[in-house]
Amino acid sequence: MTYHAYRKESTARRAVRGGLLAGLLLAATAPAQASVQPSLPGNWLYLSVTRGDHLVSDTSGTLLMCNPPQGHTLAAEACGQLASAGGDIGNIPRAAASCPMLHAPVTAHARGQWSGRSVEFRKTFSNDCELKGSTGAVFELDD
Repeated sequence: MTYHAYRKESTARRAVRGGLLAGLLLAATAPAQASVQPSLPGNWLYLSVTRGDHLVSDTSGTLLMCNPPQGHTLAAEACGQLASAGGDIGNIPRAAASCPMLHAPVTAHARGQWSGRSVEFRKTFSNDCELKGSTGAVFELDD
């Protein structure tokens, strides 16, 4: 077998293995995601915070349930703020805070259900202070 034929064959094998792995991962995660929403009644959000950029990052997350408040260190406060905002994180009143002009990106992501409707929120803030000022207790997760 020539070098070029060997290289072409190994590239094809890698592509097939990669495709099989991607298919298995999709098959393994799709049923789990589909079964989460119907099994959780009431108001709930899966919250995650990623600190850092696309090169280096650290993500933490938790499930916030609001009937009754649980699953989050500040569940009662976060659920109260969400209730006041109609479940829309973007409608939480901005807190009066003087944040430093420090670039330490933080991405907040929430998905779930509030009052029978799907919720999806994703926003990157320049730092933790901006995140807290804009979203209150909702994304104050234990690290």
